Amino acid sequence: MADRTAIDTIKGYFYQFDLSILSLLALKGGDESIDVECIEDIDIRTATEVTAVQCKYYSKTEYNHSVIKDAVMYMLSHFKDVKAGTKPRIKYILRGHYSSGQEKLVLPINIAFLKDNFLTYTSKGVKYLHHDDLGLTDPDLVDFLTLLTIDIHAEEFDKQFNRLIGLLKIEFKCSEFSAEHFYYNNALRVLKRLSISSDPAARSLTRNNFINEINTSSILCNEWFVEKKGKKLHLSSLRKEYFTTLNVSPFERFFLIEVDPVSYSRSDLKDLIFILSKKWSKLTKLEPNTFCPYLFIHKINDAELLAVKNELRAEGFVFIDGVDYQGAEFSTDSISKKATYSNGIKLKILNTEGNLKATLESISRTRKIYQFHQGESFFEFASPAVSHVKIQIELLSDITNII
Repeated sequence: MADRTAIDTIKGYFYQFDLSILSLLALKGGDESIDVECIEDIDIRTATEVTAVQCKYYSKTEYNHSVIKDAVMYMLSHFKDVKAGTKPRIKYILRGHYSSGQEKLVLPINIAFLKDNFLTYTSKGVKYLHHDDLGLTDPDLVDFLTLLTIDIHAEEFDKQFNRLIGLLKIEFKCSEFSAEHFYYNNALRVLKRLSISSDPAARSLTRNNFINEINTSSILCNEWFVEKKGKKLHLSSLRKEYFTTLNVSPFERFFLIEVDPVSYSRSDLKDLIFILSKKWSKLTKLEPNTFCPYLFIHKINDAELLAVKNELRAEGFVFIDGVDYQGAEFSTDSISKKATYSNGIKLKILNTEGNLKATLESISRTRKIYQFHQGESFFEFASPAVSHVKIQIELLSDITNII
C-alpha cells in the first residue's frame, strides 16, 4: 500500500510538471511567464492578467466536494487580501482528474452552493463559516465566483503527456524521440530546479527563457525523467534510436567515454572496449569495406591508460594509437590506417583530446561522434558534416546497455 501511495504521489508531481510545461508552451508572448509553487501550483502571468492554477491528479479517487474544499477556502483567503488592497486581483483555476463522481458537481455554482459545500466546516464540534471569518459579503462571493474556474474533467495522465509531446514536436520541428528525450527531459530538469528554489523570484520563468534553456543537444540522465520512464526503458530507447542497425555502414565512428575516477574499474572498461569493438567493427575476409571504431577515454590518467593498453596487447587484442614508435609524434595518417582482416586492427585509441580533434579534422569520410559524459559534455566539434550525439550516463555499464 505504501509503495502504491508513493507511486501515485510521484505521478501527481509529473502531472503537475507536465501541466506547467503545457502552460509555458501556451503563452503567446515570449516575455509572458509562469511562477511555480508561489500563489498556487502554477501562476500564469500574461500581458493582461494573472491566473493561479491548482492542479491535482486523483486517478483512483472518487470526486467529492471535500476533495477541493481546502483549495477553495485558500483561494478565498487570497481574494480577501485582494479586497483589502494588499494583493493584486487575479483569476483562480482548480483543475483535477478523478476516477469518478464528476456528476456530483453541476456548474456553474451559486453562492448558496459555495457556502454550503466549500466554505462551511466543523472543528471540535463547532460550525464555522469561512466567508464570515473573512468578513466577506454575498456580493463579495459573487465577485469571487466570477474569478473562479473549477474543472474536474482534466485530462488523464497519458493523454496530457501525449498532447505535450505533440506540442514539443511542433515547437522544435522534431521527431517524437527528440521531443521526449531531448526537450521534455530538459524541461523536467528546469521545472525541478524552479520548484525546489527557496527564492520565489527564482521560481519564475518566461516562455523565451524556457525554450532557450531546454533547446540543447545533450540527452541528460535527469533523475526525474529516468524515474518517470524507468531506466531500463530509457536505455533501451537510446539503443533503438542510435545503435540498432541490421547492416552497419562503414563510417568513421568515434566513441568518447568519460570515466569516474572514484568508481572506475579497469575490468569494466575492458569489457566495454570488447563490446564496442565487436559490435562496431567489420573485419571479415569477404568484406570489401572493413572498419573499426575510434575510442577516446576522458579522465583516465596516462599510467592507467598505459596499463589498459598493456593488458589488451597481452591478450592478443590488436589496436593502434597513432604513435608508431617510442618518441614519435602522434600521426593522423597512422591512426586513420584502414583496419582489415589481415592486419586485425580492432580499435583505434586516441590518447588525448588534441589527438581526437586532429583526427576528426583530417578525415573526409562520414564521421559520427557518440559522446557518453557523466557531468557536463566535455568535447565540442562544430561541423555540420559530423553527427554528434551526446548522452549523459551514470555508470559505464549504462553504455553497455545502450550500445
